[in-house]
Amino acid sequence: MVAFFSRRKKAKRILVLGLDCASPDLMFNQFKADLPTFTRLAENGTWGELASCIPCITIPAWSSMLSSRDPGSLGVYGFRNRADYSYSNMVTANSSAIKVKRVWDYLSEAGRESIVIGVPQTYPLRPINGHMVSDFLTPGTESAFTYPAVFKQEVLNVAPDYKFDVKGFRTDNKPALLRQLQDMTEIQLKLVRHALTAKSWDFFMYVNIGVDRMHHGFWRFHDPNHRLYEPGNPFENAIRDYYKRMDSFMAKVLEQIDDDVAVLVVSDHGVTRMDGGICVNEWLWQNGWLAFKTPPPEGKLTKIEDADVDWSRTRAWSSGGYYGRVFLNVEGREPTGIVPADQYEQVRDELSAALAGIPGANGEHLNTSVFKPEAIYQQVCNVAPDLLAYFGDLHWRSVGTIGHGKHYTFENDTGPDDANHAVNGMFLLYEPGQKGAGCVSGHQLMDIAPTLLDRLGLNIPGEMQGRMIDQ
Repeated sequence: MVAFFSRRKKAKRILVLGLDCASPDLMFNQFKADLPTFTRLAENGTWGELASCIPCITIPAWSSMLSSRDPGSLGVYGFRNRADYSYSNMVTANSSAIKVKRVWDYLSEAGRESIVIGVPQTYPLRPINGHMVSDFLTPGTESAFTYPAVFKQEVLNVAPDYKFDVKGFRTDNKPALLRQLQDMTEIQLKLVRHALTAKSWDFFMYVNIGVDRMHHGFWRFHDPNHRLYEPGNPFENAIRDYYKRMDSFMAKVLEQIDDDVAVLVVSDHGVTRMDGGICVNEWLWQNGWLAFKTPPPEGKLTKIEDADVDWSRTRAWSSGGYYGRVFLNVEGREPTGIVPADQYEQVRDELSAALAGIPGANGEHLNTSVFKPEAIYQQVCNVAPDLLAYFGDLHWRSVGTIGHGKHYTFENDTGPDDANHAVNGMFLLYEPGQKGAGCVSGHQLMDIAPTLLDRLGLNIPGEMQGRMIDQ
């Protein structure tokens, strides 16, 4: 059992609880009184906001955190990425997209054992010195979802109906969604508690995807600033209760582990309300950047991949998501490129300024940030977007479909979704026998991997971009 005492004792092992999308404001302020375990760890540890990567989304954020490389260096710019410079070849960024080592790879090389459960971008599996259960991209338990393969039967013995994610979290059926989330969570936590004591480990990491799904599914019921919030609604405390469930789980974990185990609670990004969506392709069409041979009919939402695009007259198009990705149709690069290569920067600057000026539903200025990949990444690998955009401080998502009839919408084209991601996630580091530094600022998620390796006595590789969190 972890003890809170003053004598210095070097941590021999580290346990990481990843809470996808966990909010520093909820964790350290709004819900603090309801989270006695996390609060106690913070009072004795080092904690604060943790700036995410750009883009601040699950993929690639966890891989950026655990490799200490930015998304450009990873060559992963979102859940789906352009495989080449054609117009429609988009591929899902699973584990095969990650070509660099993550924390457990360095530990394996050093002969140290790891248990890794549910960490994004671990499916399909790769060998590890230890045990692994793959992430929410896993098709199901019929897949090869454990390493070693023999571990699968043990997992199913402990949790016969093991779930990697909830199905269709963008739904209006909130009671059913909540039941799904509760079931998934209990099944996963049961496995985690089993693995903690059934297997040997130096490094243990579990990522809970449920916090993220709770935020997207129930934020309107929690946040008084959300346009759809109604006081006294039946789900007003659903998110708070889920955080309380994770705090209770952490309390039980601390009873299971020895007092030589350091504990890190960390999220990949934060959360904020979603006010609406900017229909980027609709705007590009209305403003002469995108052309169709046969325009999609208004009212019939059409994916850009399914639209009859006239590439010979198109200068730019976009992909939807929690942030905007915009691609230029460059001569000599895309199959039917028309933007002259020698005018690329001039055209990109023009488009960047225009995107930043897209107004809200009432013509109001949105505080939109537009990024060039080479300005924010150490290097730019694979096929990057030409521009990335955070619309309205991320209160507005990017909508990729055509047929809305206007450049904004209050309906999400992929189903009901209450929240977007925020730039800052959180971290809480408790080290046994040491009084932490309390609340600190200025850390970014690439600082996590070097911190973990240092605490486990390994050298920090020179290629890592982050810096160690001091205690």
